[in-house]
Amino acid sequence: MSTNKLRLPNYGGQALIEGVLMRGKYTAAAAMRAPDGNIVVETENLTGIYTGKLAKIPFFRGIVILWDSIGLGTRFLTKSANIQTGEDEKIEGPALYLTLAFSFAVAILLFFVAPAAIGKWIQNLSGISTFAMNLIEGFIRLGAIILYIWLIGRSKEIASVFAYHGAEHKTINAFEAGVDLTPTVVQQYPTSHPRCGTSFLLTLIIISILVFSIIGSLPMIWLLLSRIVLLPVLAMLSYEYIRWTANHLDLPIIRWMMKPNLALQSLTTRQPTLDMLEVSIASFNAMLAEESKASSFRDGLSHPNVEKNESIPVN
Repeated sequence: MSTNKLRLPNYGGQALIEGVLMRGKYTAAAAMRAPDGNIVVETENLTGIYTGKLAKIPFFRGIVILWDSIGLGTRFLTKSANIQTGEDEKIEGPALYLTLAFSFAVAILLFFVAPAAIGKWIQNLSGISTFAMNLIEGFIRLGAIILYIWLIGRSKEIASVFAYHGAEHKTINAFEAGVDLTPTVVQQYPTSHPRCGTSFLLTLIIISILVFSIIGSLPMIWLLLSRIVLLPVLAMLSYEYIRWTANHLDLPIIRWMMKPNLALQSLTTRQPTLDMLEVSIASFNAMLAEESKASSFRDGLSHPNVEKNESIPVN
């Protein structure tokens, strides 16, 4: 790559229910297909923690992205669900927050605490090394996540969300290629992307094996607590790795290292329809228009040779 060519902003997003959320450094936009067939677009300025100094500090910025994915993503996911269900079945208030808290607690128990307990139990029975125990724990965690994604992906509703996930990736890939963002053109691009949250999960699992092995052997109660307490640390390290690889994709060894991450995305993406791509493009264009008003890239956002963003949202 020529040193005279400036790199693109690193935009990210996520799939919603019948929609797509796109986010830049300063703004976020969501486009959602309403039951009547119209596309509803909502935008939001990212302030406070999203644009503050903490978001620029190495390692700490990983927590910001995690908060972004949970907070911003959940808020727009709820909006997309409410558009589909209507006012009579609107999801909001204490019931929503209790449901989310319960879901997060169950996820931590299933994917972090339970694999650790099983790994420790196997170690106590067989006398294997701590590294071997952590390796087994990591494989159990990965297997549980893959099985969960595969099972939920069999439902029609989640398969649709996965297709919108593919539409989001295709749109960002097309933008980064500098082509016109039309459904027929964007359809030609891949459904995988190096900054995908699915890649983040695999990276987190691998790093967890290394970190927990360094900590060494612990009594059961402390071992289980460490899986909860150290989750933010794992998120920080995982984000920095994803950020580093995303900035060095021109190196063949980095592209080789990313192959498992890209392969895993086949579980969480589907080929979208042209109608889905229309929604994804509407979301991206809305975000881009708002970003041009708020950011220092206002003179060159639509051109492929523009300065890259400081933050790297995870798709």
